[in-house]
Amino acid sequence: MGISFSISAIILLLLIILGVWGMGSYSLLGVILPYIAVFLFIAGFIYRVLKWASSPVPFHIPTICGQQKSLPWIKASPIDSPSTTGGVVARLALEILLFRSLLKNEKVEILEPQKLLFKTSTYLWLGAMAFHWSLLIILLRHTRFFLEPVLSVIVLIQRLDSVLQGLFPVIYITDIVIVTALAYLFLRRVIYPQIRYISLPSDYLVVLVILGITLSGVLMRLIYKVDLVQVKEWVMSMLRFHPKLPQGANVLFYIHLSFVSLLIAYFPLSKLMHMAGIFLSPTRNLRNMSRHSRTINPWNGTVKVHTYEEYEDEFRGSMKEVGLPVEKE
Repeated sequence: MGISFSISAIILLLLIILGVWGMGSYSLLGVILPYIAVFLFIAGFIYRVLKWASSPVPFHIPTICGQQKSLPWIKASPIDSPSTTGGVVARLALEILLFRSLLKNEKVEILEPQKLLFKTSTYLWLGAMAFHWSLLIILLRHTRFFLEPVLSVIVLIQRLDSVLQGLFPVIYITDIVIVTALAYLFLRRVIYPQIRYISLPSDYLVVLVILGITLSGVLMRLIYKVDLVQVKEWVMSMLRFHPKLPQGANVLFYIHLSFVSLLIAYFPLSKLMHMAGIFLSPTRNLRNMSRHSRTINPWNGTVKVHTYEEYEDEFRGSMKEVGLPVEKE
């Protein structure tokens, strides 16, 4: 159900984009839609972050995977169960850069009665690493359209990414890697029934949209080429709020741009917000200090108690009538 819905949604989006382009409404696709998408992204991103940041966290609730610091003769795990700010920073860095938790107990198998075996999903970790790092490099390469002059580090990244162009002209390493990773992540949700059972239509849709963005970008560079000078002039004009549509841009450019705009607009509403949520997660950004200091809930108010003596004073007569024992006559 989720797969068919997502594929139908992608086809419908393509038909709408082709219809708008066929009517000659280039400003709608190339100016109005990107501006709306960026506005929704910024507003939604700020709203989600502020909402998370304002949520009360009265207790330290870190997720731990090792022995926390307690007695001097017990060896603690400074990263898996950090008690210092440095340990928290190290754990967050390993999580953000290397997806460390994805290698811990992702699969469980029953070998014998009352015996569990915890295993890692290496292929999932490799697919996630390949996708995220390729996407980061591609985004960094695209900053050359937003910067004038282009930073030397961006030029270096582009040269390293295109090191295979001596064998395969106009092919970037990240193009091959990200398409392979996206295909694996999508097929993994389709093939395994356990993952398909917990997958929502939005999970398939996001993967398909990103795959559409990637494939349309690759096709623009290999077959249906566009003038990159015109594209950069269009980007700079958009940043100056004096938009000027790129001359000679083909339909594939507007498909690529429309898919990017839709992904940006949907970003704050989707699971993609884990990009910001990882920094605000109390299970990740808190020290494990429960054995060092007592945490008292600052929201605890004064509670009016009703002692037994007060209770008996209030209901002594009724208690005697029904034969209940009382401490005072």
